[in-house]
Amino acid sequence: MNVLISVDIEGIAGVFHPEQTRAGNGEYERARRWMTLEANAAIQGAFAGGATQVRVNDSHGGFRNLLPDLLDVRTQVVLGKPRTLGMMAGLEYGAELVFMIGYHAMSQSCGILAHTINSFAFARVLLNGVETGEAGLYGALATEYGARVALLSGDDIFAEETRAQFPDASFVITKNATGHASGMTQTPESACVAIGRAARAVVERHVAAGAIRDSVRVLPAPVECELRVQTTALADLFCQWPSLTRVDGVTLRFNAASVEHVVRMLNCLSAMSFMLR
Repeated sequence: MNVLISVDIEGIAGVFHPEQTRAGNGEYERARRWMTLEANAAIQGAFAGGATQVRVNDSHGGFRNLLPDLLDVRTQVVLGKPRTLGMMAGLEYGAELVFMIGYHAMSQSCGILAHTINSFAFARVLLNGVETGEAGLYGALATEYGARVALLSGDDIFAEETRAQFPDASFVITKNATGHASGMTQTPESACVAIGRAARAVVERHVAAGAIRDSVRVLPAPVECELRVQTTALADLFCQWPSLTRVDGVTLRFNAASVEHVVRMLNCLSAMSFMLR
């Protein structure tokens, strides 16, 4: 059983403030350690459940937050950017199960530190008319590669908005939101215990069931992406791409051959947005 674990930071227990997500301060150094420990709990749980290979993907910011020396020696770590599959880099090595650890709610929701890919640039992302966050977008990418999203962790708002897309997956709620930067959290240790137990149970269940790749459902092509951006200046910039159509002042639309191509386009637009910061 080949498992890919994608790890973000905003959904990690104890993380509430943007300062904790940005390098260069002590708050971030503590948060990246908690992120690493939750990743390690998922890794060890997966191996305990019968996984034969586990890769962990650093999926926050510059993709170099995890502390590899604190991770189980049996795992391999995907670090750095740019990379074609973004938060799902590692799928190309034949992942069968995907875990999303430390994920967060979509932009303009009530979740803790909620955003979609780039809070400066993107207000809403819709695939074939359905609004989606990072979990929905990258989960759809995982299915294109034949993998199943089996375990997700984050706050209660994230879990509530994401369950419908992954009804057979297990969720670990690490904290409860009362605002964009407030709420109640499990301790890092208790969150790790819960994630480890859930990871083991999920892998055991899928090892017993088998035939994962034959049962995943892929979003049919072509895929239409509607993107609402934060300012008209961003829309002006992004529409330099000939394949983008401007719907109104801040809404753009494009069609893609696959979810992978949507992800690659959104990540390119996100990178472009730094011109206007």
